[in-house]
Order: sequence, then structure tokens, then C-alpha cells
Amino acid sequence: MKSLKEVTVGSSARVVRIHGEGAVRRRIMDMGITKGVEISVRKVAPLGDPMEITVRGYELSLRKAEAENIEVE
Repeated sequence: MKSLKEVTVGSSARVVRIHGEGAVRRRIMDMGITKGVEISVRKVAPLGDPMEITVRGYELSLRKAEAENIEVE
């Protein structure tokens, strides 16, 4: 399993599954991150947290803990 946290800057990945339960999973899905969507990693902060991604045409910042719950290929 590869998580979004492991994707390098400038790379893209497709969402396979969202792990987690309840409010955490719902929050991720409400941001537009759903199964099959293409995500590209734009930037990562100097200390590694948060990371900026592009999903569905807009920029979004995610913490590494949230990115860990997103399985990609």
C-alpha cells in the first residue's frame, strides 16, 4: 500500500481507497478526494507538514496525518 504521504513533489497519483473512520473519512471526502480522482503534489512545507496538492482543479493543503489515510497508485 502506498499512501499520498509517500508521493514526491511534482508527481501525480490516483486515489484507490480512503482509510479511517467517521469524521476523518467524511472530511477527506468532503474536500473532493474520492476513489478514482487524480491528485498531484505541488509543494511540501520545509519541515514536511503540511503538503499542498491539486485535486479537481483547486489547491488544497493536507497534513501528513491526513495524507497517510489516502491510499494511492
